[in-house]
Amino acid sequence: MKCTVEIFFDGCWRKAGFFEPDENQLDLGVSGSGRFDYDIDYAVQYIAQSYCQVGVRYPVNFELYRETSWPMFLLDLLPSGAGRRVWIKRLGLVDNEGADWHLLLNGAGNPPGNLRIQEASRRLLVDHPGFTKGDVVDRYEDFIEYAETNGALVAGATDVQGEAPKFLMNRDRRGRWHADGALPDSEIEKFWLIKFPRGSTEQDRLILKNEAPYYEVARCFGLRVGEPLDYVDNSLFISRFDRSVKMEGRVERYGLETLASSTALSSFGSYGSHLSFCQAIAKYSSFPDQEILEYLMRDILNVALRNTDNHGRNTALIKYPSGKVELSPLYDFAPMFLDHEGIARASRWDGELETEIGRPVWGRVAEALSVYVTKPEKIKIVLKRCALLVEKLPETMQQCGVDEFLIERLAGRIQVVSEDLLDVGR
Repeated sequence: MKCTVEIFFDGCWRKAGFFEPDENQLDLGVSGSGRFDYDIDYAVQYIAQSYCQVGVRYPVNFELYRETSWPMFLLDLLPSGAGRRVWIKRLGLVDNEGADWHLLLNGAGNPPGNLRIQEASRRLLVDHPGFTKGDVVDRYEDFIEYAETNGALVAGATDVQGEAPKFLMNRDRRGRWHADGALPDSEIEKFWLIKFPRGSTEQDRLILKNEAPYYEVARCFGLRVGEPLDYVDNSLFISRFDRSVKMEGRVERYGLETLASSTALSSFGSYGSHLSFCQAIAKYSSFPDQEILEYLMRDILNVALRNTDNHGRNTALIKYPSGKVELSPLYDFAPMFLDHEGIARASRWDGELETEIGRPVWGRVAEALSVYVTKPEKIKIVLKRCALLVEKLPETMQQCGVDEFLIERLAGRIQVVSEDLLDVGR
């Protein structure tokens, strides 16, 4: 029993390789052992070409990759959170480790990035005229039913609690919205992700409402951010950065691999440490100095604005056909400390670098990161610049439309972070 991993580049899907769980290991799900190998013809044609790899830890060659648990790039494809629950119900499964294989074969047919499972991509979609944007917002229940039926829930995407419903959608050239995968590429005008509140509480609504202005704050902070988000009546429309429509309707799908995958975290519940993520960034990105500083600035802003849901599946490497690899634009950046279930800071700096959760010792962080960059002095320069940017955050947040109560609640935290950063340069 095996599955076929396909990869998209140069305008078409290609059979890249195969994953086969070991005998009597299916009941262990992603924790079970197995093996991955590249298709022989594929390996002959693309050997040692980095963009053609299924994962940064899997160079194209003729080797058999034996693993004590599933290759982590498969977890980026596997439905999780709200998507997992929908697939479990649809397939009539018990939600345990033994369901993972069935979810992979059925729910990994069209995930973000440029990989998919061939067996899952063969499902038939129900013909549908599509929705207007107003339908998506106003006919919430009808849209949710359609999107779930057509497998539009995001695979591999989850927050710490795994609750936020997120749907991959396409807008056609007539302005109507369809489940991703329901249209041929030639009819797609733009690719989107649509996000709804995690629950029905006021906190859930406020978290989603403030996500769009949070992104604009990040843009002002100097982070890599995609197109502005569009919030309409409890619906958040997000333009996707892993897809682009080129001339004559040709679609480009870019490789997308979470830091959890690049560091071989073995399960959805493993959050990982910032140092291990920085090691992966330094090893696999095209411009390590630039990307390490980008990652550092992201964590500074996460700390200041209390986006506690910062685990290794909420940051990814994006891989372009040119061979360039860098951190993808920011995603899942919101005031998650408001969540009523209480989400603690997921990923942290190791040991003495963060002795108090949520208050890194930035000077020690700078020293630890110095081994990953060619010009370590740049780190403290960036920290000093960030101190001034953090100090101005209340003003920036107001200009970007963040709710006033949030600005007030975060004022004390922002001041502490700014002072901690200034201490590094003294």
